[in-house]
Amino acid sequence: MIATQTAVGKVGFGGRQSGRVYERNLRVYRRTWQIIFSGFFEPVFYLLSIGLGIGALVGTVVVDGVEVPYREFVAPALLATSAMNGAVYESTMNIFFKLRFAKIYDAMLATPLQVGDVAIGELAWCLTRCALYALGFLVVVTVLGLVASWWALLALPAAVLIGFAFAAVGMAATTYMKSWTDFDVIQMFVVPMFLFSATFFPLSTYPDGLQWVVRCTPLYQGVDLLRSLLLGTVRVDALVHVVYLATMGVAGLLVVRRRLALLLLA
Repeated sequence: MIATQTAVGKVGFGGRQSGRVYERNLRVYRRTWQIIFSGFFEPVFYLLSIGLGIGALVGTVVVDGVEVPYREFVAPALLATSAMNGAVYESTMNIFFKLRFAKIYDAMLATPLQVGDVAIGELAWCLTRCALYALGFLVVVTVLGLVASWWALLALPAAVLIGFAFAAVGMAATTYMKSWTDFDVIQMFVVPMFLFSATFFPLSTYPDGLQWVVRCTPLYQGVDLLRSLLLGTVRVDALVHVVYLATMGVAGLLVVRRRLALLLLA
């Protein structure tokens, strides 16, 4: 009876003590901070090689009826990719190791922490990594003169929103993983999204039917949102992107809470 009551108490959404989970991650990574930046350089290299290198050959592309330099077209998309990378890297393999091998969450729930504290604390740490990636990339594009509007001040919060959506869904997917090879499935989604979410080519270059498929992908929502902010072409449909990403993140977080309760309290 006592064990049952304890388990029921642990299922509460929690959140009030999620800072303890965040603090634990902060203490662990302060000695291995180099790992955090492992996914930051990939989008930067793409920007330098494709945005600036190939961009010199491409010239300009048309965005919302306005011609913009190709490098300014690519930069926001790679910023969205940087935010996605930070969220996905932290919310998948790292969470899987803690959950399946290190059994860190079992130890946490032996304390007054609840399942919700674990979920929110880990998500907050994922967003921290995402924010660091996005901030570093924003500094790079600003130094290179690829920011064309004061709307870019909202780019960092927008990038964190992208990270929220991908981190929550990434954590949810990770709770269903049984082995390391299962993460190939995640790459099957992430890589095509990176290549075909209007990252390197305008949406108009795709066939009409495929355009609607691209529009429905979460990375395209982030790419189009950040592109409008950095280029200063913000329209009402930016709110649609915000609602899409926020809904995706909340739904993922609810799944994470339920799955962790099933896995850790069963």
